[in-house]
Amino acid sequence: MTGLLTTRPMTADLTDRQRRILARLVSDYIEQGEPVSSAWLAEHSGLGLSSATVRNILARLEEQGLVRQPHTSAGRVPTDAGYRLYVDWLLHSRRRLKSADDIEHRLRRAGAVGDLLENVSHELARASHQIAFAMTPANATVRLRHINFVCLDAHRVLIIVVATGNQITHKVVETQEPCDMAVLEQAAQYINTEFAGLTLLEAREAIVARMREERMLYDALLTRALQLAQSGLDEVAPEETLRVQGVSFLFDGALGGSVDREQVTLETLRALFKLLEEKHRLVELLTSYIEADGLTVVIGSEHTSPDMHPFSLVASTFHDGPRTGTVGVIGPTRMRYQRAITVVDGVSQAMARVLEGN
Repeated sequence: MTGLLTTRPMTADLTDRQRRILARLVSDYIEQGEPVSSAWLAEHSGLGLSSATVRNILARLEEQGLVRQPHTSAGRVPTDAGYRLYVDWLLHSRRRLKSADDIEHRLRRAGAVGDLLENVSHELARASHQIAFAMTPANATVRLRHINFVCLDAHRVLIIVVATGNQITHKVVETQEPCDMAVLEQAAQYINTEFAGLTLLEAREAIVARMREERMLYDALLTRALQLAQSGLDEVAPEETLRVQGVSFLFDGALGGSVDREQVTLETLRALFKLLEEKHRLVELLTSYIEADGLTVVIGSEHTSPDMHPFSLVASTFHDGPRTGTVGVIGPTRMRYQRAITVVDGVSQAMARVLEGN
């Protein structure tokens, strides 16, 4: 799966020469960070074209919205649409990551899932020189074992939820009705009989559905049991696990000139760092993009969040039975896409093999 461009450029009538000139322009701009001139392309494209012919090609590409001229006397730079075509070509000719076997070996030495994600994000950041992340979704397989309601005083109830994997959570809730231990024991017995063994998500959904049934409204005990159980299960909602590393690479790039400062300003860096700190927002963003297995590339203005327009995302989602994960990198639109795609794809495949082996 490629990115989320809502309005794709009209490229059906691009000639092979135009495509090759565009690809060379994008790759050279990524490496040099300077607008690419027609004279330079004529000399280095390997197509044996004159500067005048290249200028005409660039004019055509500009009409297509694939390149732009930042200043009247300057060369051209790619637009987000130009990057998109370039990336789509790369996706059709992906290379294998040469160090994939070494990375897989290092990942296999990780213990818990958290350690594995930490190692994956580290490997990605080191290999791509970009901000890297590794994410696993909420564990949907955790099941409710039993629930207990304990009377603390006249109007406070302690809810204890025990789930598989020795997951135990506590929550104290205020109640309007006076606390009656015998009633609470009956309420807990009802919940355990009806819902124990379901996943936490299934249990919450079943309880909500049961509360909507009109006949429940006439049974005070059952209504109270369902309300308490719902409150307790809300506290043990499975959460996504996310690891992020390599923020210093973007900061170093901004200082060293490998990032376009007219795009990635101090303000945009602050916005990105805030997004990274508020990990729930990053999880929501990633979840909204990634709908299927395989590679996803989102470039600049393709992002739904304006704060992300100066940046691109390369990610890969994989699964091994019930276990899934997403790994990827975030960097400026002028990132080395060939390297990013190769690294993300290779690490994703290595991660899938490690999970399969476990």
